[in-house]
Amino acid sequence: MPDESGSARQKFRSHVVIEMFLVAVLAVYLLMARGQVVGDDLTFTMVGAGLMVLVTYWTLNTLRDGLEVIAVRAGRLKH
Repeated sequence: MPDESGSARQKFRSHVVIEMFLVAVLAVYLLMARGQVVGDDLTFTMVGAGLMVLVTYWTLNTLRDGLEVIAVRAGRLKH
């Protein structure tokens, strides 16, 4: 069981680092898009939509990993 807790925690930490990177990339994209009209440049809009989908997916994945860490800790406290 200790190995399971450590691997879940390590996976969660790496996902949080990737999450911070993706949010930073999205912030840079939004700064670049500040003066543009949505749909004016279709490629730019599609890149932004894809980036937002990726960040949303990764956020949900990171939350799942966080819940896994909590579940492993709770299971360890029961025994």
